[in-house]
Amino acid sequence: MPADLAVIGLGPFGLPLAQAAVAAGIPTVGYRTGPEAGSLSAADLRRMLSGGFRHATSPTELGRVRTAVICAPTPRGPDGALDLTQVEAAARTLAAQLRPHTTVVLESAVPPGTTEDLLRPLLEGGSRLRAGRDFHLAYSPSRVDPGNRDFTPANTPKVIGGLTPACTESAAAFYSRLTDKVVRARGPREAEAVQLLETNFRHVNIALVNEMAVLCHDLGVDLWDVIRCAETKPFGFQAFRPGPGVGGHTVPQDLTAPAGRTLRMVELAQQVNSQMPRYVVQRAAALLNEHGKSARGARVLLLGVTYKPDLADQQGTPAREIAVRLMELGASVSYHDPHVPSWNVLDRPVPRADSLYEAAADADLTILLQQHRTYDLQGLSVKAQLLLDTRGATPTGAAHRL
Repeated sequence: MPADLAVIGLGPFGLPLAQAAVAAGIPTVGYRTGPEAGSLSAADLRRMLSGGFRHATSPTELGRVRTAVICAPTPRGPDGALDLTQVEAAARTLAAQLRPHTTVVLESAVPPGTTEDLLRPLLEGGSRLRAGRDFHLAYSPSRVDPGNRDFTPANTPKVIGGLTPACTESAAAFYSRLTDKVVRARGPREAEAVQLLETNFRHVNIALVNEMAVLCHDLGVDLWDVIRCAETKPFGFQAFRPGPGVGGHTVPQDLTAPAGRTLRMVELAQQVNSQMPRYVVQRAAALLNEHGKSARGARVLLLGVTYKPDLADQQGTPAREIAVRLMELGASVSYHDPHVPSWNVLDRPVPRADSLYEAAADADLTILLQQHRTYDLQGLSVKAQLLLDTRGATPTGAAHRL
């Protein structure tokens, strides 16, 4: 059966889009742009396949769809800017197959201007078609939140900015099949800037509360009680919570590449958040010292090594740097995570604890890095010799909190 939709890039943004499309009854084909890893479970993937999802066996299949959405990953490159290599490769592959009247949408995280200044020339040059006249072109920021049970593609508004009003309406017609609400931006640059604002909003606010965590600890103030009280304010405040670092697939952007300038607040947020794994290790060493133990030779158990609770995804997880720094101090590091059967750090396997309670009782220090739903934190706080909770998830007074 010919597909209505081609999802190009089957990573953390592409797979959830394909899943939503299949659930909406849209015949969908997926095309890989690299060794991508999404966060869908094996059961979810099986349901997609049974619902008609197919992997493209040839680029020619991209020319048989009405809508093509590019979801290629854009990791941070050596210079700190977003690496658009896979977006460019996806555009060239699609351009060679592009047919008139196709709607092309970019969902990858990109700097403002990418749709018009990078994607459009590649598609037009490779297809001999003109965007806005022969085919529709638009940008729509991905709003995927893996593991969120309250907000799914169906009830999350979708922002769309087309090259022309007709492009916007064509993309809106497609996304209206997936979501309850479509929001029209003035153009692709505005839609790209929406993605920029939403991503940086998260990182800046996490940085603020991470700084508050360090300050409150130094002042002897219970930050978690501060947040509990502050979030009762019905206006002008949104609660964020500190943690051991920031992971995930959406990296903060400072506009360096397209605009020749930086967002100073975002740069500062990156500096603050990148220091959190080091701070966690400092707190761990201090706790051990307070209890008459040295970090060298100490048995340290890390709980939850993924970047988000109840998922297996380890993209950008701070657990890796924390493990490395503990090892550099001479600690003997082990881990427990129900979603990660094996874990390598510095190209060496980290011992995995089979029994959580036994491992916590045996460890000199247990560090909760991710609060997976399966963890009995009340029981854990009783069994562990010494517990550092970086998520504020344990009962008040049951552990040392970040």
